[in-house]
Amino acid sequence: MATIVKEDLLGAGCGEEDAAAVERLCQSGELAGALHELKMLRCGLMEELHQSQRRVDCLDYLIRQTEKEIKATKERR
Repeated sequence: MATIVKEDLLGAGCGEEDAAAVERLCQSGELAGALHELKMLRCGLMEELHQSQRRVDCLDYLIRQTEKEIKATKERR
């Protein structure tokens, strides 16, 4: 299981150090510790996701504002 976990973590974009730490915990039978680390990694990824969503929301707002400005400019002509 530990090898699969490490490969999966690397595939999920986690760093080598984090993946190795989880692998070590699994190999030593410390599954509760491994679970904690996995949850911490997930929390970090979720925070990155939320930050990305805020950036997308900001860009969406700027796009809408720019489209309104273009429409208003065309209507004034």
